[in-house]
Amino acid sequence: MITDDLQEFGARSESGVFLSPDVSRRTAQLPLADPTALGDVHSLPVSEIVDYLVELGGLLDCGSNEHLALARELSYAAAPTTQPIVDEQYRLMPVLFARTALDDMIDVGIGRAYLDGWVSTVLADGRTLSVRAFGSRCVHITAGNSPMLSALSVIRNALTRGDAIIKSPSNDPLTATAIAITMCEMAPDHPITRHLSAAYWRGGDERIEQVLYQPTHLDKVVAWGGFASIKHLTRYLQPGLELVSFDPKRSASVIGAAAFADEAAFGEAARRLAVDIGHLNQAACANARTVFVECGSDDRGLERLGEFGERVYQELIALPEYISTRPKRGIAPALRAALAAARFDEDWYTVIGGRHDEGAIIVSRLPEPVDFATALDDRVANLVPVDMVSEATRRFDSYTQTVGVYPEDLKEQLRDVAGLCGAQRIVSLGYSCVPTFAGPQDALEPLHRLSRWVTDEQLTPASHPLGTLFLDGTRRVAAKRSDTEEGGQDP
Repeated sequence: MITDDLQEFGARSESGVFLSPDVSRRTAQLPLADPTALGDVHSLPVSEIVDYLVELGGLLDCGSNEHLALARELSYAAAPTTQPIVDEQYRLMPVLFARTALDDMIDVGIGRAYLDGWVSTVLADGRTLSVRAFGSRCVHITAGNSPMLSALSVIRNALTRGDAIIKSPSNDPLTATAIAITMCEMAPDHPITRHLSAAYWRGGDERIEQVLYQPTHLDKVVAWGGFASIKHLTRYLQPGLELVSFDPKRSASVIGAAAFADEAAFGEAARRLAVDIGHLNQAACANARTVFVECGSDDRGLERLGEFGERVYQELIALPEYISTRPKRGIAPALRAALAAARFDEDWYTVIGGRHDEGAIIVSRLPEPVDFATALDDRVANLVPVDMVSEATRRFDSYTQTVGVYPEDLKEQLRDVAGLCGAQRIVSLGYSCVPTFAGPQDALEPLHRLSRWVTDEQLTPASHPLGTLFLDGTRRVAAKRSDTEEGGQDP
């Protein structure tokens, strides 16, 4: 624990600062200079790592953990969300450490056997290929829209047996530190504890980054962040240093005509959509922003869409506070101005709500999203009428992370085309912000990408003549017979 030589940094809020040691004076202490030092954690069986994480999760209760309670209290000012939402995120943190959740991450996300040792396969050409996943030396640059991201970074580092430096964000500067202190108190000499550091420095500080982001110190930089921060990191990339990027995404929803079949379906679709819009106050990439509704683009269809927009707005305002509240600082000024302009364009849009910065629903009167769709935030969403749901998939691209779909059977119709167009996650409407961390994220498999994959290939001159590639034994025999008949040399 380093608590001296403190510098003052501004949190991302109207007021408030926090103090952190000057990392530029300790850059040599952060990275693992000798990668063979990871041997201690690689000697642990996966079962022991899971036991460690389960025990740690049991200690991450703000009611009994003073470090985490302090981090939560100080997050109220810095976090982008309001106090009830912050409280709920900290309350849910131990769920990530449940044994069943960890087992799913291992078995689905990477394969237990590859973590515990070498997995051998005999290939068609006769060679034996053995593969093992090794841990990496990583910097994890976490995002601040949820304190659970720091916990997730701790888990992924432990499961892959890596060495992690967690760089905290200025809007959540203390959660990773609180978890690290808890680990030190729980098991100070355990290899998993020894292979974790938590620190803060201002992003872009070249005194630190020019020294730290080198292949001699790191294998990977794991970054959550906006376009500018991800773009900045690319300047350091070189052979031996890889960027694993959970970069900024946009998400959408597709609602089929079945939502208008009866009052029950109408109400259910509206409630589900309101949750996908409002959860975490729309601070996550997975939140619904543009919503394509199969209501038709004729007058009757637009009338139904307006009624649906009213219902969604009412459900949004009625969400419980632990899911969604009025945005912390109201609607962003630029978005508020765009809403005001749209309100006067009655031939093109109908704006429901938004007069008190509580959130709003924009109903398009043409099958086109608003021209400020990429700026939708602070519980503001855009409903777009379509005649067929296939019109929605044409709008997807590589920035489309999550697509919430209603009704359930519509997913099978959409998911292949949506995947080809760039969408990365198809989920039941209402559950966009309730992800599982067992499967892929942002079109990549995190545990795979955090690992270094090493192969051991076994061949012998007797079965594989040197310098020659044979696909199978039959072709090898045929080639030898041909050379012998022609008096040539055995290859």
